[in-house]
Amino acid sequence: MGKIYFVTGTDTGVGKTVLTSVLVRYLRDSGVKARAVKPFCSGGRDDARLLRRAQSNEPKLDDINPWHFRAPLAPVLAARMESKRVKGGQVLGFLREKAAACEVLLIEGAGGLMSPLAEGIDSRDLIAELQASPIVVCPNRLGAVNQVRLVLAALPGQRRQAARVVLMNNVRPNGVALSNPKLLSEYLRPDRLVTFPRINWPAVLTQKALPRQVRRQLQFLNLKSDSPN
Repeated sequence: MGKIYFVTGTDTGVGKTVLTSVLVRYLRDSGVKARAVKPFCSGGRDDARLLRRAQSNEPKLDDINPWHFRAPLAPVLAARMESKRVKGGQVLGFLREKAAACEVLLIEGAGGLMSPLAEGIDSRDLIAELQASPIVVCPNRLGAVNQVRLVLAALPGQRRQAARVVLMNNVRPNGVALSNPKLLSEYLRPDRLVTFPRINWPAVLTQKALPRQVRRQLQFLNLKSDSPN
């Protein structure tokens, strides 16, 4: 089974899809057999379509996003509104199958770490069951330090040690955004914390090469050096 990374966040709409898309593009451009999936989408499948674009439109959309629902709610609720029940075993089976077919599997969660996905399972449960390395995404703004520390505290113990944190700059960095990485570095190893630059998204996926500043920050994440599970 290939190495598994689980991209989760401090909330919904924090930049998980942006990061997952450029990560899978970066790994594939580097010669790594990488795949990216988003098992659950609620309220539309735009995120899954962006992941597909980042993978040269090779996988079928259903191979990236097998469970999708109309209502923009937590997936477990959105599924129930359509009289559907997705079980944790189904989700784990899908993810293990995808991980077995590649060197690196990137899994994008839906919502935050504790948002219920299927019946009796959330992103934290999937991280634990798959022994995945978490990547925690958070907007680089006031409150980021507290939000990141809460997510890290909620991660399973062994997985917490493997976690990486990515702060997303959505606007020009101000004093708070500049101080957040320094303060968080008191609680994380330096090689586990990256500040991601503001980019013109999703236009970067149409470029022949990712911008240099993006590649530089992705190198700091050092995903290619991790040994498989």
